[in-house]
Amino acid sequence: MEAEELYEKLKHIDVANPLCAYTIERCERLTPLINEINALKEEKDALILAHSYVHPDIIYTVADHVGDSYGLALKAKETTKETIVFPAVRFMAETAKILNPKKTVIDPNPNGGCSLADSITGADVRRLRKEYPDHTFVCYINTTAEVKAECDVCVTSSNVNLIIEQLPNDKIYFLPDKLMGQNVKNALGDKKEIQLYDGSCYVHEEFTRLEVETLRKVHPKLTVLAHPECTEEVIKTADIVGSTSQIVNYAKEHQKDENPFLILTECGIASRLQVEHPNLKLVGSCMMCRYMKSNSLEGILESLKSPRHVIEIDPSVQARALSCVDAMFTIV
Repeated sequence: MEAEELYEKLKHIDVANPLCAYTIERCERLTPLINEINALKEEKDALILAHSYVHPDIIYTVADHVGDSYGLALKAKETTKETIVFPAVRFMAETAKILNPKKTVIDPNPNGGCSLADSITGADVRRLRKEYPDHTFVCYINTTAEVKAECDVCVTSSNVNLIIEQLPNDKIYFLPDKLMGQNVKNALGDKKEIQLYDGSCYVHEEFTRLEVETLRKVHPKLTVLAHPECTEEVIKTADIVGSTSQIVNYAKEHQKDENPFLILTECGIASRLQVEHPNLKLVGSCMMCRYMKSNSLEGILESLKSPRHVIEIDPSVQARALSCVDAMFTIV
């Protein structure tokens, strides 16, 4: 890849975030890293899975697949590659390892935490199961392997309503996202009795109803696309609620509409849409995830040369976590 090619690809990005601004000079610094990564990836039979929230220079140059938690979990399950490098956050790399226990899974992110996943532990779930012995425990995919190992079924933002509705038990404990859980309760009404844990994503809880209402006054034909990790008040103002992939797909399908779009999720989605559909009109602010944006080309290159964060999961934890994740694939 040449610097000019990279610049032409990424020059349309404008999300009021200097980390996602690309000049020709920056592209000249990045292209040697990109070319070295792609050569090493072939040499080491490695697959790179990137979440939509990481830097565009990763998404559009070295990633083999880009998507949301569910889509990438499927790619991890299907791959024949011996090594998986997962620029995202650590729980996603753990999920890939759960699905591929004999493969090498590498987390290239030195700061791969997550405010949501870090809000709960396996010990917390064991305590809650004693308190709610009659409940089916449903965990969001944004959880660690040890938490998944203590739960009955895993869900993602794209299938959470479908899975909970189809569970035979009417008593559900949903964890750890209280905001998504409340949105599920509102969507399902009195079909299920749902208890909630008190976790949240610090990025999505920052979006406000006032922001939406203010922008609607300026743009009366505004289409609001919101992730279900947003607050109940924000979700009520949205036109479309969906996972990151569902948001991207909706915007693509309606790119000929004259309506401007407000994207209420991490700014990586706005960056993707600006690259792939530069004629789309996007308005509103950008919320950046400090964990996702800790991924870098330098980190990926180093992880291929001399892996430091190779994911290891205790076999007993892996087996129970796999049962939890497989339950999701069985239902959907």
